[in-house]
Amino acid sequence: MSQPETAHIPVHWAHLPFFSTDWPGIADALASDTRQILPPDAQRFAALEACSPDLVRVVILGQDPYPTPGHANGLAFSVTRGLRPLPRSLSNIFKELQDDIGVAPDDGDLTFWARQGVLLLNTALSVPAGAAGGHGKLGWDRLARQVLAELDDRPRAFVLWGNHAQSVCPDPAPHHLVIRTAHPSPLSARRGFFGSRPFSRVNEWLIANGDTPINWTMP
Repeated sequence: MSQPETAHIPVHWAHLPFFSTDWPGIADALASDTRQILPPDAQRFAALEACSPDLVRVVILGQDPYPTPGHANGLAFSVTRGLRPLPRSLSNIFKELQDDIGVAPDDGDLTFWARQGVLLLNTALSVPAGAAGGHGKLGWDRLARQVLAELDDRPRAFVLWGNHAQSVCPDPAPHHLVIRTAHPSPLSARRGFFGSRPFSRVNEWLIANGDTPINWTMP
């Protein structure tokens, strides 16, 4: 029997129209879905809980959570601490990080990125176990678009990996740094993701704008 959705609305984003117009229906749909839904309810809005709008400095936009139980932790591309082996997209992200700045984290939990103002946002915040993209049409994309509109007010770095992310965020304002490349998945990483140096480019831009760089490697 399905259980009620118990995710709490993130207080610093609760003013977005999504939470009054769309979230009740999505919550009902999740509660009525008899499949295992990932990540767990308590991590549904982890990305937004970790970064209030005023703290966001970098946006990395993903598609939906990892569909394998025990992998997703509510942050795009991130996994539960201690997980091995890493999902292939995250392995490729770490390979590019190693090639870009010479070192990569020892663990796939990217919570420490989020604590520095890196919003790791998926455009869908739920997925049925074993069914990648299974909640892509629930209406989650309206939340992602409202979050991105909220963040258009001052310069930020937008890292858009793959066609999906670029379609959800098609035309960021010119005051942002925008990095558009292929997705880090094994199917596309060699078509422009590898060699794109997104991590050093973001830090160079932050420093040039009088901000502190992101520590990409050490929790």
